[in-house]
Amino acid sequence: MLTPDPLAVGGLPRFAERFRAGETTSEAATRAYLERIRALDGRLGSYQYVASDQALAAAREIDALFAAGTYLGPLMGVPVSVKDLFVVDGMPTTAGSLVDVTDLVSIEGSFVRRLREAGCVLLGKTKTVEFGLGITGLSEPHGTPRNPWDERTPRLPGGSSSGAGVAVAAGLCAFAVGADTGGSVRVPAALCGVFGLKTSFGVWPGDGVFPLAPHLDSVGLLTASAEDAALVFAHLTAGREIAPALLSGLRLGVLDGYFRTGLDDDVRRVLDAAVEALAGAGASVETVELPEAPEREAYFPVVLPACLVGSLGPRRVLRDHRLMDPVVAARTLDGLDVRPEQTRALEARRRAAMRSAAAGFAGWDGWLSATTTTTAPAVMDAADPGHGLSLAMTMTRNTQPVNYLGLCAVSVPLPRERAALPLGMQLIGPGGSDARLLSVALAVEGVLGRAPKPDLHGFT
Repeated sequence: MLTPDPLAVGGLPRFAERFRAGETTSEAATRAYLERIRALDGRLGSYQYVASDQALAAAREIDALFAAGTYLGPLMGVPVSVKDLFVVDGMPTTAGSLVDVTDLVSIEGSFVRRLREAGCVLLGKTKTVEFGLGITGLSEPHGTPRNPWDERTPRLPGGSSSGAGVAVAAGLCAFAVGADTGGSVRVPAALCGVFGLKTSFGVWPGDGVFPLAPHLDSVGLLTASAEDAALVFAHLTAGREIAPALLSGLRLGVLDGYFRTGLDDDVRRVLDAAVEALAGAGASVETVELPEAPEREAYFPVVLPACLVGSLGPRRVLRDHRLMDPVVAARTLDGLDVRPEQTRALEARRRAAMRSAAAGFAGWDGWLSATTTTTAPAVMDAADPGHGLSLAMTMTRNTQPVNYLGLCAVSVPLPRERAALPLGMQLIGPGGSDARLLSVALAVEGVLGRAPKPDLHGFT
């Protein structure tokens, strides 16, 4: 019999209440997640490294600290996972690669220390697409995690926080820490049916994290609900509790044009039904254009490879590219040919676009779109490297503009019909408006409801 997810009922707020009341312990929750990992992850493959002994020892220390009269807040005792781009003391860091990058990521960073200071228990490292450079979740070096919503057909989990999306959807951690450079939190959140938060750049520190593009990378969260994400965000930023916004009077813009192009019919239908539900609940909903969005197509294929070459160093790329995933290797080698004047011109254009988008937000409480243009494709659909790269550009169509324009965003699971694959709705806010955006997301979740969990019995 599968061990129940200790946070399945009531999420993080209820766990915090039970922990404080002495009705559960961190060790009990940690053991439950480790048992679920042992039962399920052989087939799902979400974890790169499971730190069983280390996690249990940390949980016992947390319980002893609480018994001695110290309470660290609502995240005390909560077992979490961390993407394998982050350095965690006592755990290996591969950055999803067979290439040795330990000289680049050797010291535990500020954000992981913040998790420890909040009393979180680190269960282990979830898989990532190599170096974070990939949105489908497909990755050759350490394997592709399996989307838990289809036990018959292996489907892509989304990436690059692929293991994080699978782990949260399958109840293999209380929440997962990811990183987002062009959609790497929001896409796996959408395809795996969970909530994803891409924070504004710089809200959380990026030291101790493998740098794909240091001027774009954002630490993010994958959680079971907007409520859980709001609690984590508020506590880790020392902010006030985030309450749901009042939908009545909210002015929401439905992104048209670029963001509607290429949507599958089912995605369009489910998104439109959600927008109609929000309007029926009192929100003012209007269409809006974001003319700068298409610029991401010229920017990311040039800048990300160039940045990765800058992080790895040309000598390592030339020496070790045959150890890389074929798609990642091809893109990284392209970065060797990028000239400095190319990136300078693209960055100058980006700065102008950021100013324009920021001005365009005046009077809006948020913009929304589908997170992805389709549900999770079958793994075999991305097996061909050429098709995989084309699929990646399609899957990032609606998420990359957010990073390009310096905005923050979440992916909220959309209501789904029985046996249908998950979809996500992206809510976007101006840079620095993370708490306000989460407040709007809480209101949206109140209308659309929380996401269900997949039936996992076929994976045991």
